[in-house]
Amino acid sequence: MAVCALALLVPYAPWAGAEEAISICFNYGCLNEEAAIFADGQLEEARRMLAVSSSPEQERAIIALVMGKLYAWAGKQTPIWADQGGNYNDDEVNGRMDCIDHSTTTTRFLEMLEFHGWLRFHKVLDPVWRYRFIISQHASAAIEELGPVRDPEHPAPERYVVDTWFRDNGQPAVILPLEDWLSGGGSEDGE
Repeated sequence: MAVCALALLVPYAPWAGAEEAISICFNYGCLNEEAAIFADGQLEEARRMLAVSSSPEQERAIIALVMGKLYAWAGKQTPIWADQGGNYNDDEVNGRMDCIDHSTTTTRFLEMLEFHGWLRFHKVLDPVWRYRFIISQHASAAIEELGPVRDPEHPAPERYVVDTWFRDNGQPAVILPLEDWLSGGGSEDGE
């Protein structure tokens, strides 16, 4: 528990040179954590991908791809390469990730991108939870669209989940409106 609390205080830290180390949660509930070190070339690839975004919609689509790449790169250094979508396909496998592991790690990845100024149309929020039944709870990373309000009748900023739990390690994240996700949305197909 103390390791998890410490990791929340320092979600990412600069490493030698331009590399970055991010603490990766795994084995359900952040039971284990290991640092994944992202090389300068990997970070540059993520930066270049996001730099072409010309709209919030395009940036969300690219964020989904970048999340997949970050998880794939982290999987080459940690046991999360074995993680499969959901909680049942990888039961008892070292490196499995539940929604707590995913929401925590994805938020750390997003915060790293935000820290570098690579997110131009979104800001990172705290992880969000949905409760459908007493035993059916789910967490996800979340972002909020920046800029002018699009719908004057609903002036609250648009919020989205960035949910990597639904898919196998290295696959693009599912990104959908927070309201749709709270209503039970999210699947392998991103619907």
